[in-house]
Amino acid sequence: GAVIPGVMVSIKNRATGVVRNVSTDETGFYSAPNLLAGNYDVTGSAPGFSTVVQSNILLTVGAQQQINISMKVGESAQLVEVREAAPLVQLTSSVISGEVESTTIRELPLNGRDWASLATLSPGVNAIETQIGFETGTSRGNRGFGAQLSISGGRPTQNNYRLDGNSINDFANGGPGSVLGVSLGVDAIQEFSVLTGNYSAEYGRTSGGVVNAISKTGTNTFHGDVYEFLRNDKLDANDFFLNASGQARPAYRRNQFGAAAGGPIRKDRTFIFGDYEGIRQTQGVAIPATVPSDAARLGNLADGTRVNVDPAIKKYLALYPHANGPVTGDKGLFTFAGARVVTENYYTVRGDHKISDKDNFFATYVYDKAPYNQPDTFNNQNILSSTIRHIAALEESHIFSPNLVNNVRGGFNRNAIVNFQSVSAINPAAADPSLGVMPGTNNPQTFISGGFTTLLAGLYGNNTTHAWNSFQFYDDASLTRGAHSLKFGFAMERMQYNFFQSFTRFGKLRFASLKDFLLNNPSSLEGSFPEQTNPRGVRETLFGGYIQDDWRVRRKLTLNIGLRYEMTTVPNEVHGQLTSLAAFSDPLPQCGTANPALTTVLGKPGCAGVASSFFSNPTTLNFEPRFGFAWDPRGDGKTAVRGGFAIFDVLPLPGYFFHPQSVATPFLLAGVVDNKQGPLAGIGVLAGTPGSAYSKMGPNSLYGALMESHPGRSYVEQWNINVQRQLSASLTATIGYIGSHGVHQLNRGDDGNLVIPTMTSAGYLWPYNPTRQDLRINPKLGPIRYMLYNNDTSYHSLQVNVQKRMSRSFQFGAAYSYSRGMDSSSGTIAGDSFSNSVTTWFWFDPKITHARSDFDVTHTAVLNGIWQVPGPRAGLRRLVLGGWEMGSIFKMNSGIPTTPLIGGDAIGAQNAGSDPYSIPDRVPGCDGVNSNFKSNPGGVFLGYINTGCFTLPKASPEIASRCVPFVGSGTLANPQFPGTCSNLLGNAGRNSVIGPPLVNLDFSLYKNFAVKKISESFNVQFRAEFFNILNHPNFGPPLPFFNSGQAQIFKLNGTLSGGGGLQYAVTQPRDIQFALKVIW
Repeated sequence: GAVIPGVMVSIKNRATGVVRNVSTDETGFYSAPNLLAGNYDVTGSAPGFSTVVQSNILLTVGAQQQINISMKVGESAQLVEVREAAPLVQLTSSVISGEVESTTIRELPLNGRDWASLATLSPGVNAIETQIGFETGTSRGNRGFGAQLSISGGRPTQNNYRLDGNSINDFANGGPGSVLGVSLGVDAIQEFSVLTGNYSAEYGRTSGGVVNAISKTGTNTFHGDVYEFLRNDKLDANDFFLNASGQARPAYRRNQFGAAAGGPIRKDRTFIFGDYEGIRQTQGVAIPATVPSDAARLGNLADGTRVNVDPAIKKYLALYPHANGPVTGDKGLFTFAGARVVTENYYTVRGDHKISDKDNFFATYVYDKAPYNQPDTFNNQNILSSTIRHIAALEESHIFSPNLVNNVRGGFNRNAIVNFQSVSAINPAAADPSLGVMPGTNNPQTFISGGFTTLLAGLYGNNTTHAWNSFQFYDDASLTRGAHSLKFGFAMERMQYNFFQSFTRFGKLRFASLKDFLLNNPSSLEGSFPEQTNPRGVRETLFGGYIQDDWRVRRKLTLNIGLRYEMTTVPNEVHGQLTSLAAFSDPLPQCGTANPALTTVLGKPGCAGVASSFFSNPTTLNFEPRFGFAWDPRGDGKTAVRGGFAIFDVLPLPGYFFHPQSVATPFLLAGVVDNKQGPLAGIGVLAGTPGSAYSKMGPNSLYGALMESHPGRSYVEQWNINVQRQLSASLTATIGYIGSHGVHQLNRGDDGNLVIPTMTSAGYLWPYNPTRQDLRINPKLGPIRYMLYNNDTSYHSLQVNVQKRMSRSFQFGAAYSYSRGMDSSSGTIAGDSFSNSVTTWFWFDPKITHARSDFDVTHTAVLNGIWQVPGPRAGLRRLVLGGWEMGSIFKMNSGIPTTPLIGGDAIGAQNAGSDPYSIPDRVPGCDGVNSNFKSNPGGVFLGYINTGCFTLPKASPEIASRCVPFVGSGTLANPQFPGTCSNLLGNAGRNSVIGPPLVNLDFSLYKNFAVKKISESFNVQFRAEFFNILNHPNFGPPLPFFNSGQAQIFKLNGTLSGGGGLQYAVTQPRDIQFALKVIW
């Protein structure tokens, strides 16, 4: 039929009664931008036509919903009700997104009641299973406590999480979350969307994905719920590693309780909503650790060697627990059941007010506090971590005309973090200063090569805090002009990041072997000078502006054309205490301000000069085009062909500077002393005489920092094509391809001060000479932490998404992705952002390590469903057989990669980082893993890696004269492995071993007791939820941690390390949770 101009269209929010009135233009088109998500009634009226009402239209967050109104000739008093559902396909937008609406949030089984975890229901969204955990003593808090997601191949620090239009990322630009790693407030979230590709110019501050959530509002009816969720160990399965060591299931008590309620203060005008959620948890900790066997502690090594244990080490061994599990060679398994104690309180309040027909206002405030206590890996001391979060949002919406709407919004986001702070001693040895190597300290952090678990620094040895303040302002306007729907706006964010770290105040000792440890002969000592713990305060401002035009070129074709400009200022430090080398070879750094620290401590000048700016600003030309199309080839509103191309910038945000600046000379003097020439007096565990190690620290041992002074623009190009088809009134299917290319991405590492190798026909060959520090790029400094922009990335993915909305008491979703993500280094905050990361790679040639990303997963499938089981509607049978409901989430993926390694610095790179560089050779055609690893114990851990698939690098004829063989139990003159080449980089490659697959099924069973006598909506709900109901053990890949990871195949001398095993699980054993909810 013909188009009808001048039709009055009234759009009414069914919950609040708020109405927006617009009219159709000369083309019959109408638009009502910036509506809140919810259910609406759309009414069309015009003289000479019957009034048409289309009811209960669902508008999801951030979506563009096309509702066509078919007018019929008649009297306006005649009412025509249209019950046809709105189209399920996106006919006007090329954005790739997934929506998680309120029913899904409420009714699916949620482990920890973490609403953000449901983002993985969308294809292309992967939870990073190798996110660093709390219990290992590693620096998860320095990477951000929130759960990490990779969206369309992007790094987890490249996403933007929004609540009510404001960014709520943490200081590390990671996802929001408490110290438990979860986002509470399930009952306070109305719904959220996950934008995974080709999103409009409206969205900035991200090059990955956008998680866009909105809080619940009060309505014209009083509604809410009160609940209690309960878990304990009585019904739970035991941890795999506790079972392996014959230990009982640890105690577990978790109470998660709260209430949410909302309603009108003034009907149709003023509304309020509030939510409280609390957690009280005491959870047994099952932490597997590898420790020296009892025989080894006495000096009786498994190879028959007898060692006279140094007297200082005999005392020091009090810090190492005795093995209580299987023993293989010199290693034994120690596992204990400690307790994690958490008290968390989470609050949300939101108020909405209709000022007039043209003005609306809302305000949201969130407060979350969560202290967390636990023992360390060896049960030596109690550790405290805590998070305090404040989130506030204010927004005013003004309707200038039916075609022009403006939204002004302000926001505040604060995180205060205490990360892994030791607070009390369980083992008295952890508080014994006679075991220290630094003045006035307790024992240092200690690494023993060969697969042994790291000993943490003694009492008070860890103290790191982060404070993040983000002040935000946005102005967004929407204008409709004929076939053009324009949106344009401005954004500004002022960022304040304060951090404090007592870096290596107690020191770090590394031993090349267990034998060297027993002899008290470390390979290196790392530590900081007294009182060198200055806090830092980084400041930065972000500016952004955009324009977006959704142009209806034809009835069947819409073009989405946009441009965003987004830049940041160069970061500055409030006291001028920023420092960076201009080049790796520079003897002194450029500084933000003059500082005499080196002059007073070491008699050397502190800075080469005062720099006006750290680096040239790479963001000044950040113009980001966005283009997309949506085509309805049949014109029936049931098929859409969509595609697009966009550029997204990666901004140098303040959190990226913590890692290098926390230890940078001259504002924090910390260094590394290598013990490669044999025993040095004053280095090692010194019973009763700590502190003399300082005499070995000269200027050439001190840490430096290098941030690329003229970085290129860091951005991601993304493209996609997909087809979406509505198969029934409630069922849609989408299949598509999405790809991306990252340019000048961050490359991070702990030490770039290396010996540079020579490229030969056999590969990179190092001039092995461990006694010559002058071979390194900068012999006048020690380790140099770096931040370079020489990392290119790529991502290609086939994605399939099937969604069935709730109908006939059933809803279902299926998401599958087949993908490959490639890079040379995967960390943004640090090189070891994930537990399977190697801390430092070869910055001088990123091609060496260009391989699968640390978080890459080839196959990922996620299924979810909710079934409201049909039952009797009346009588006693209804009480027993009616009201049942089931929900389930099934996840499967093909595993995460890891890197096979040779322990220590076999190649002679002379790095002081936390991981070895050396890589073995791969046997051609060998799979690399044992398919029957569950029946192949392999000693302490499951023998996952097939060590027979790897060999020591070979000395080919053309390089044989320059090769140093692996000596094994022999000598250089008479090596155990002649013909090998320890100073040659092997060909096995980064991330060349794929870890075991993951299979997990969560299931829920609910019984609803509707009490109609109280009200139509009053319901008492009993819930039973089963997490990992199959009790399927899901293991992470063998880890490459320095000298103690199971990914280490060979020791420094070339003998097998006994590694290759699986040492931790990435999912819990079966947990059962019961709950009672009263809903009205």
